[in-house]
Amino acid sequence: MAQFQEMMRQQLESSMDAELEKLVNTVTGADRDVCMNFKGFKNLFHRFLQVKGPSVEWIKIKRPPEDSIQPYDKIAARGLPDGVAASLNKLVVVKLNGGLGTSMGCKGPKSLISVRNENTFLDLTVQQIEHLNKTYNTDVPLVLMNSFNTDEDTKKILQKYTHHRVKIHTFNQSRYPRIHKESLLPVAANLSMTGQNADGWYPPGHGDIYASFYNSGLLDKLIAQGKEYIFVSNIDNLGATVDLHILHHLVSQPNGKRCEFVMEVTDKTRADVKGGTLIQYEGKLRLLEIAQVPKAHVDEFKSVSKFKIFNTNNLWISLTAIKRLQEQNAMDMEIIVNPKTLDGGLNVVQLETAVGAAIKCFDNAMGINVPRSRFLPVKTTSDLLLVMSNLYSLEAGSLTMSPKREFPTTPHVKLGSSFTKVQEYLTRFESIPDMLELDHLTVSGDVTFGKNVSLKGTVIIIANHGDRIDIPAGSMLENKIVSGNLRILDH
Repeated sequence: MAQFQEMMRQQLESSMDAELEKLVNTVTGADRDVCMNFKGFKNLFHRFLQVKGPSVEWIKIKRPPEDSIQPYDKIAARGLPDGVAASLNKLVVVKLNGGLGTSMGCKGPKSLISVRNENTFLDLTVQQIEHLNKTYNTDVPLVLMNSFNTDEDTKKILQKYTHHRVKIHTFNQSRYPRIHKESLLPVAANLSMTGQNADGWYPPGHGDIYASFYNSGLLDKLIAQGKEYIFVSNIDNLGATVDLHILHHLVSQPNGKRCEFVMEVTDKTRADVKGGTLIQYEGKLRLLEIAQVPKAHVDEFKSVSKFKIFNTNNLWISLTAIKRLQEQNAMDMEIIVNPKTLDGGLNVVQLETAVGAAIKCFDNAMGINVPRSRFLPVKTTSDLLLVMSNLYSLEAGSLTMSPKREFPTTPHVKLGSSFTKVQEYLTRFESIPDMLELDHLTVSGDVTFGKNVSLKGTVIIIANHGDRIDIPAGSMLENKIVSGNLRILDH
């Protein structure tokens, strides 16, 4: 049986190599990037065929040792030295900028969606870094990891930052071929990105950052400039600002015990049950994602009592360590098999990796349990409502919770399908309501809000099918249920 399986595996690899060769031959003088992509893809595909069963044995999972996840307060208690500028000059900020705004009904890169006072995610990021560089007279550059989906539009917009005090570099993550679910062969007929063929390609997850960064030549260039660490985060996480205490902790460690990788984690709530968590596995700190959990243990994984923290995807990583691991071919990340159905109904598979999964490859890796405020992702218009509201104040590109709010937690907001697309969402609010005293908001159906509405406590607004509810200007709703014909009931 094992011999037969090995024979089948070799046959699939051989067929894949032949198909990739055909793709390369569809263009004259295939460029270096495509060849690099295929080298990385072949490696991923080879590992995909080798994998047997789950990537973790549940019985081997242990809680991380106490000292491997430090509380943020302990790191911050060390204070900051006078020479913060010297530490900042060793830092590069990297934003993961491969995603489109399709889930919010927008075309083009998600980073170009306006989120606050006409500022986009990218505007806010540039303002944050420029403020650092001006305040401390430093040269912290911004690096954007684009995908083939976002590169062209992003580069066009970068011209507007020419006179800002921040150097901006870009590199592209790989372009891999989607494969048929049944035959495990590429969908694309050639290397073009047009027509039906466009569906044949995908960016292979943010775990591709290590190889793409290295292959671009930018990694070596930054090391030559004296840069030592990158701070990596998702561009849609508005809480992921440069933290001077974490940076100081990294650069001030004794050389013999240099930490090469820090993952910011934060306490799990019931809203975060699917987030990846840190475990100890075979003596190493490791990221465990829900996709790796055997079905019988999924409820246990989601438990807030057993797995108390989750990964924010804010990561601090040594540049020289990335270079070493790439050159030793020692970057080992679990493969995420992502099934998709294309518009025409074709079932395909994408092979992806996650940037945090490489934590086990680095020396002296650790987690830092940071305040929830460092995790403020904007994935939906419900999230957008929070960051546009008076819950937050904006200064130098950074959002901070208003001191007028009595609770440190954000309200739970759930907007219905009529609010999914940004353009429609914006037409439903004449102005963003006062939400300082709001705990919970649920809105469903055809609902609009007049100017200067105030929401407090628990507010539920449900317009039945065919009905419309207009919340009048100046309304104050506190612990109210508003139904079909605008009857207002105490909740």
